Amino acid sequence: MQALGREIAGLDGERRALQARIGLLQQLSAFASFNDLNWRTIALEIDRLQEERRKLEEGSDVLKTLNAQLDGVEQAIAESQGQLDAATREHSKLEERRAEAERQRGAAEADLAALAEDLRAWYFPKLEAARSEALGEHRLTVESCDGCERKMRDWLQGRIDAESHKLTRLRDRIVAAMRDYANLWPEETREVDATVEAATEFRQMLAALESDGLPQFEARFKSLLNENTIREVAGFQSQLRREAQEIRERIAIINQSLREIDYERGRYIVLEAQSTSDPEVRDFQQDLRACTEDALTGSDDQAYSEAKFLEVKRIIERFRGREGTSDLDRRWTRKVTDVRSWFVFSASERWRSDDSEHEHYSDSGGKSGGQKEKLAYTILAASLAYQFGLDARSPRSRAFHFVVIDEAFGRGSDDSARFGLDLFKRMGLQLLIVTPLQKIHIIEPYVAGVGFVHNEEGRRSRLRNLTIEEYRAERLRRAG
Repeated sequence: MQALGREIAGLDGERRALQARIGLLQQLSAFASFNDLNWRTIALEIDRLQEERRKLEEGSDVLKTLNAQLDGVEQAIAESQGQLDAATREHSKLEERRAEAERQRGAAEADLAALAEDLRAWYFPKLEAARSEALGEHRLTVESCDGCERKMRDWLQGRIDAESHKLTRLRDRIVAAMRDYANLWPEETREVDATVEAATEFRQMLAALESDGLPQFEARFKSLLNENTIREVAGFQSQLRREAQEIRERIAIINQSLREIDYERGRYIVLEAQSTSDPEVRDFQQDLRACTEDALTGSDDQAYSEAKFLEVKRIIERFRGREGTSDLDRRWTRKVTDVRSWFVFSASERWRSDDSEHEHYSDSGGKSGGQKEKLAYTILAASLAYQFGLDARSPRSRAFHFVVIDEAFGRGSDDSARFGLDLFKRMGLQLLIVTPLQKIHIIEPYVAGVGFVHNEEGRRSRLRNLTIEEYRAERLRRAG
């Protein structure tokens, strides 16, 4: 099989060689004569003729001259032809430029004809003035028109963009001023929008203000602001301070009464009033001070007066109740104008011997029932003394200081009840005590009369008014 394969390969090689030879022979069959392929004979004939021409030229002066003249003429013809071709090309370019210039002139004339005469008189001088500024020193030609137009357009567009930015900023400032004015005067501007389109309405409002002559009253307004408004605020602040001072003075009076009462053996109670740290109260006090600080010195500073006016206006608006927060403002007003909320009250139990503090009560937490009752009675007696304006140092008068205590001492201890009654007695109070019978033995030593209420068989109630002596005699008679 290997030998046959080698034989087959050899035969294939011979076949390919024969096919290549057939192709070459087919190409040669296109020539009918050998002379068609015999280029060497023709080349030799050309060499022979050129040699003969050379000999003829060298042998004849006339022929040399004619050849030289012929070369010169041919060169001149070639140069003239080049010049002619260049002139033709230049002429074509000029024709194209002339046609383009004619087209541009026609378009410019059409644009010019479409522009009204008044607009032409308005814009052309401005454009002429702007051209020198935009292009600087330049020479205007037909060829430079397009470039100058683009440069001029870009310069104008830059100016337009810059002016547009200015207009936008100015519009924003105008709208912001309108909005601020509307916020300050909502009633006058509730039907006007804060937009540039509403400028006419705002101009009308300005004209109305100027026609009313309000700017002429600015000095008078500032004078009234200092002399009336701020002085009234100062008076209001002084009134609150007097009330606060009155609380301190009343507490001092109460403490004088409490000092005479033994809360415990060798100890007494002192009420203390510290300034509150409540932020609303502190902020209100600070705002009041800001309204009146240096306000009564008669400053002529316009910004100063305006600032004071705005501070006063802000406080008064909260007193009146702002829209949407009227309930909160009402609660705030009650709180900050009640000087009792300016203080944090507490009680201090002290030793009589050296006035040192035994215990401090900010509330009754952690105390026993008896301690809470005694502290409550003490604070109650102090409150009554404050209400009636009692002064332990003044002699007891016949003034009527009447106090009604309902369901008195019903749940408290006997010692606490006695402590309270002793305390009320020392305060010089007239008491009407409503109490069940189980506490009558505690109250009896402190009262001068008894109104005995009883109900027979649940049908109707009766009231018997007895002196304390009559009550005791009746009780002994019933016991016997």
